[in-house]
Amino acid sequence: MLELAHTSLIEGNAIRWGKIGNGPALVAVHGTPFSSQVWRRIIPLLADRRTVYYFDLAGYGASEMRDGQDVSLGVQNRILAALFNEWQLDRPDVLAHDFGGATALRAYYLNGLRYASLTIFDAVALAPWGSPFVQHVRQHEAAFSGMPDYMHRALLKAYLQTAAHNPLSDEALDVYSHPWLGPVGQPAFYRQIAQMDQKYTDEVQGLYGRMDCPVQVLWGEEDAWIPHERGETLAALISDRPLASVPNAGHLVQEDRPEAIVAAVFKQIGER
Repeated sequence: MLELAHTSLIEGNAIRWGKIGNGPALVAVHGTPFSSQVWRRIIPLLADRRTVYYFDLAGYGASEMRDGQDVSLGVQNRILAALFNEWQLDRPDVLAHDFGGATALRAYYLNGLRYASLTIFDAVALAPWGSPFVQHVRQHEAAFSGMPDYMHRALLKAYLQTAAHNPLSDEALDVYSHPWLGPVGQPAFYRQIAQMDQKYTDEVQGLYGRMDCPVQVLWGEEDAWIPHERGETLAALISDRPLASVPNAGHLVQEDRPEAIVAAVFKQIGER
């Protein structure tokens, strides 16, 4: 497990973060409904060549969770920009997945952050997005937040499995479920779903254009959450390289094919 030994207070949110390794900076940004622990089998392999910064988004993982908290995509890019400032980073490499991809893109196009390279995969970036389950939770957040624990655990486990193409291990299910359990975690899980709003990608989608750094877009060929074609469209908008497909991988490439992510990052940083 990755250690998040540091806490920063940003816009009233206690954000937990950590760093390991040596060399130029690389920032890893996770997605929903996960945490920085998605990188637990990836970051240690990058740490010989990069100082890797990782953190839990507001309302996720070990970061603060509370009633009434804004955990939407509208706040996450501002938190990323504040962390860049605190860490005194200038053009780090960036690795981003899912909502982390949306956060990295919003921070680039709205906040003016700049990257040495961007490796982005299975990103929430282009409309339409939001499954029928997401829409249902948005309409009935209170009912889901208050359901019995055994029902919540069963739903959470089933939901997490749909992110991966291959069966998730018990260890992975435990790691990803743990933050969302109990009287604080359960309502936090449905809070972040209830705040999923396409407006946050709509307001930046029209700004997409070729980024001023090397960009590699990866996509799991079996992604059941975001269609593979969406990755082709995104790559054509922001990169001068075609989409790199990852066979035998769903949305959660970190579990299905972690070596593909490591190889993509090494290719990025090896070209400079």
